[in-house]
Amino acid sequence: MTSAKLLQLALAVSLTKMSDHLYTIRSFRPEDFAGYVRLNVEAEELDPTGRCTSAEVLSEALGRPSHVPEEDLFVAEAAGKVVGYIDVRSELGIGRAVLDCLVHPEQRRKGLGTNLFQRASRRAGEVGARVLHVNVMEENVAGKGLLTKLGFGFVRRFLELRRELSGLHLADVEQGTLLSRHLQPGEEDKLAQIQNRSFAGTWGYNPTTVEDVVYRLNMSGSSPEDVLLIFAADRPVGYCWTLVDPEASAAAGTNVGRIYMLGVDPDYRGSGIGKQALLAGLAHLKSKGIEVDEITVDSQNEAACALYEAGGFKISSTSAWYEKALD
Repeated sequence: MTSAKLLQLALAVSLTKMSDHLYTIRSFRPEDFAGYVRLNVEAEELDPTGRCTSAEVLSEALGRPSHVPEEDLFVAEAAGKVVGYIDVRSELGIGRAVLDCLVHPEQRRKGLGTNLFQRASRRAGEVGARVLHVNVMEENVAGKGLLTKLGFGFVRRFLELRRELSGLHLADVEQGTLLSRHLQPGEEDKLAQIQNRSFAGTWGYNPTTVEDVVYRLNMSGSSPEDVLLIFAADRPVGYCWTLVDPEASAAAGTNVGRIYMLGVDPDYRGSGIGKQALLAGLAHLKSKGIEVDEITVDSQNEAACALYEAGGFKISSTSAWYEKALD
């Protein structure tokens, strides 16, 4: 067989029998976006998991730096409708690719998820990833079963924490001994530096770039003023990056905020800076009318778990990370 014929076969889309329909797994095209959003909306209506359904936020996620939807996102199409997808987020700074897969509830248990994962695994290998990671909610028995069948193994448990801000009195919030202030436009490099110092070597953390920070600060629900920096002299030694979550607020019927990231310079740990950053972030969210705050934390990060427990946070749900090494 000629090399041209082999290439033609390699690039051909896969057609697989699914009930009475054929589905095609292929690369995402810009004109698929409406169907991509519709799939997220319909899946959330039929099987609520807290997945984002906002067209604006979904568009922003696809446009993040170093991500090319036409190369990193694969859709499953049946009868002209997007019925599934898998997104490959490469984080080559730590040699991994994070996969995000969704199949329409009416099309599950028909082999579609398996084929999507196989296609995504090939893409991850092509870009140089050495390991695959997938995050699923703890109660998603079917999802965890599929991952186990595909050769993934459990590696980490993350906790989703919540606290009501009604009991937080702004006048009582301790200011701490160090200066705290909002991030100023043009200081994105300071935020990238303290974030990388704070999380260097922690499980699953991919070093951030100034480009990443600038993009995230310009996404929905985020701005420089939502980042609180803690300074020792002129050096940032801690921070709390907060977000407002309009979609979660609409779903919950109350104003919901999130602590996106909170970190302390390793040289300054154990001196109360984490508590100061947390309280500054909570006070900022409450000043914006936020009634409930959420945060995600690695269950094996004992210091962070203790900080949030002392800060009044309670576990609301848990998720599991699964891993598979690529050959």
